[in-house]
Amino acid sequence: MFNCVILPSVSHFYKLLYSIYTMQIFTLIFLIALLLTTLTQVWLSARHIRHVRIHQDRVPEEFASQISLADHKKAADYTCAKTRAGYPSILIHAGLLLAFTLGGGLNVLSEFWANWLNDPLTHGMALIISTFFIMSAAEIPLSYYRTFVIEEQFGFNKMTPAMFFTDLIKQSALGLLLGAPVLFFVLWLMEKTGESWWLYAWLAWIAFNLFVLAIFPTWIAPLFNKFTPLEDATLKTRIEHLMNKCGFKASGLFVMDGSRRSNHGNAYFTGFGKTKRIVFFDTLLARLNPAEIEAVLAHELGHFKHRHVIKRIVISFAMSLAFFWILGYLMEQSWFYAGLGVEVASVPSAAMALLLFFLVMPVFTFLLHPISSIYSRKHEFEADAYAARNASADDLIHALVKLYQDNAATLTPDPLHSAFYDSHPPASIRVAHLQSQEQA
Repeated sequence: MFNCVILPSVSHFYKLLYSIYTMQIFTLIFLIALLLTTLTQVWLSARHIRHVRIHQDRVPEEFASQISLADHKKAADYTCAKTRAGYPSILIHAGLLLAFTLGGGLNVLSEFWANWLNDPLTHGMALIISTFFIMSAAEIPLSYYRTFVIEEQFGFNKMTPAMFFTDLIKQSALGLLLGAPVLFFVLWLMEKTGESWWLYAWLAWIAFNLFVLAIFPTWIAPLFNKFTPLEDATLKTRIEHLMNKCGFKASGLFVMDGSRRSNHGNAYFTGFGKTKRIVFFDTLLARLNPAEIEAVLAHELGHFKHRHVIKRIVISFAMSLAFFWILGYLMEQSWFYAGLGVEVASVPSAAMALLLFFLVMPVFTFLLHPISSIYSRKHEFEADAYAARNASADDLIHALVKLYQDNAATLTPDPLHSAFYDSHPPASIRVAHLQSQEQA
């Protein structure tokens, strides 16, 4: 009789000790990962600034005929100013993450909403939305500074404060309009569909992303910019000839009023199926000649021809499936919540698990960024090679150099910083690759 009573108690005691041990280990792992990520980001920024400053007094030889020393120095100053402005963002994000987790912030928010909302789904939605609202609000002053101090100082900003806050309101409203229903549905699946919820949630996530991709060109993008059909008949004929040559069909050629907000230039194609369209910034059309525009478009069509967009979507969906599966496991582990400062009595909670996962996931994945950059740069090289075959490598080089100059993009980024943050190859490497394509 005595053994029957005491043995379960001993077993429970050891389970409790193991739970505490696991919790403490995960807390330590989280703190180390957060410290490592934060210090790495600060270190990368510091070495980027140092590298750019070291090379600011001499234009790289391959660009000396097109880029003046004054423009090169301007790009260095602009790059360093933007990089320095990133320090507060790094530190604020780390501080908020600690405050929400080990600081007990999520517990406070959860208790606050519990006083007003009894339904688990609406409580969970309020908790997630309010958390991201606070984090986004903390970024507003930094975004304002980047726009109206840095961008203004270097002659790029065209926005007014009224336009800035109008865009902010539109983005927030759009995020709620599109995000709230899918969030509610995912939380419902997590609560109601048993152990396989992560598979159903993943399918819902795929459907949502495909829906947004489909409506973006015709419904979302026009909320922020004006799109007008390309009117230059000669340029239009030239572009249509290139599209026919490449086997690309689009719903139209459009010019976007990018100059309304910034002097930066770009071009892209968006949508899929019948919603595909090619978009040129008006700033780009004003700067490049027809041959250079054709070369830039050929590069964009190279992404289409090599199915880069589809490949990236597939990889994104595969990664999201893995993340949902991992979340499905973590959701049932008390050490996951306790190790991040969430009161064990409040779990398991679908909303809390989802929120914690997406808050801390970047801390554990930051060091993997170079892998993503390598894959993205592979696509850029393939698109450049395609442009060299179907247009002119020399015209694309001249177009890129003009864009580097107009956007004050540094020609001498720190290689390691670039590996973490740049999806495109550094200018010197990209130009050398294009020159080799022309000689082949």
